[in-house]
Amino acid sequence: MGNKARIPGYQALQESPFKTFWMGGFECTDKLNAFGNRVDFLTLTGHLQKISQDYRKLRPFNIGTVREGIRWSQVEKSPYQYDWTTVAYMLEQGKALGVQQVWDLCHFGYPDDLTPLHPLFARRFAAMCRAFVQFYRSAYPDDILIVTPINEVSFISWLGGDVRATSPYCVGHGWEVKYGLMRAYIEGVAAMRELDPNVRIMTTEPLVNVVPPLHATAGEQEEAQLAHALQYQAADMLCGRMCPELGGNPDYLDILGLNYYYNNQWETGTHTRLPWLNEHNDPRWRPLHSLLAEVHARYQKPVVLAETSHPGVHRPNWIRFVTDQCAAALQAGVPLWGICLYPVIDRPDWDHLQPWHNAGLWDAAPRRGKTTQRLLHKPYAEALLEAQALLQEVEASGKILQTDFS
Repeated sequence: MGNKARIPGYQALQESPFKTFWMGGFECTDKLNAFGNRVDFLTLTGHLQKISQDYRKLRPFNIGTVREGIRWSQVEKSPYQYDWTTVAYMLEQGKALGVQQVWDLCHFGYPDDLTPLHPLFARRFAAMCRAFVQFYRSAYPDDILIVTPINEVSFISWLGGDVRATSPYCVGHGWEVKYGLMRAYIEGVAAMRELDPNVRIMTTEPLVNVVPPLHATAGEQEEAQLAHALQYQAADMLCGRMCPELGGNPDYLDILGLNYYYNNQWETGTHTRLPWLNEHNDPRWRPLHSLLAEVHARYQKPVVLAETSHPGVHRPNWIRFVTDQCAAALQAGVPLWGICLYPVIDRPDWDHLQPWHNAGLWDAAPRRGKTTQRLLHKPYAEALLEAQALLQEVEASGKILQTDFS
């Protein structure tokens, strides 16, 4: 699956638009952190300065598709005035090296004068989305264009609306922030599709499992079920199942990008994490492949594991675990179109800029105030190549179930 992703028996939906099954994600947040300081991870990680070098490093690992971000706060310094200079440079580097770029238009950061609660937030976002497509198509009229309008609506609405860790720094207003973000998301998709009906939309929402306490009461079980279902609100709004007044449409839900990390399963109330290896045989823990199948069954759309990684020494173990789970999902007939290593280059903490997470295929750290170095984590690299070989065997074996999703 190093080359074009093909899913045997998957006939009802179009072939994958991604150049490669394995993808790399470059941290591109431009958010305001908990202290009100703007962070810019494209420069902090050195990726913007070393983009050509970073892309070349991906070649031995069969990664030809990457997630990038335009950084809305940098593109639109004044209302409705856009500077695409940096994005144009990044596009040129991708084209020169044959790398497909999937673009986040809002990755946690907004222009200085906006928050999701601002009455003009959606209008400004839709205008920027339209301008981006105009800019992109003026240079590359025939390319496949895949866009994530707003990254992780579920997470950022909680971060900024409930725990005041980013703009708009609220407590108890997570729903209002989510509603504002999804209004903008839907209007942005409508604006892009009006210009170009062929723009592909990939959501990137957290994939979680929220469980009740052991020996839970009926009330605790119901509470956990409701908490678990919250992860679907953004997608339900996008496709019009929820809050239809926002103008959601089933056609807007195109590719289901799902972000899954080692701490994405927890107990409601206590927030105790369920260990990802389930070494205690906790009956509440669910395999990743079953969570992927649940989302696909709900929406009948192709799936991408849009973010996944583990910090520290367990990176090799994590990629083996994820690969085994994705192989099981494929064998069960889930149309999985890709796995994105996120971040593929390491990143620091948002709020303190230290420590670095040591979660990338390459570790990176600043050196005497200059751009960061890249140190390949060899155990992770070896495990990744083994994982890619495993999925190639799964594809070649023909053991993936022949399933009709029509």
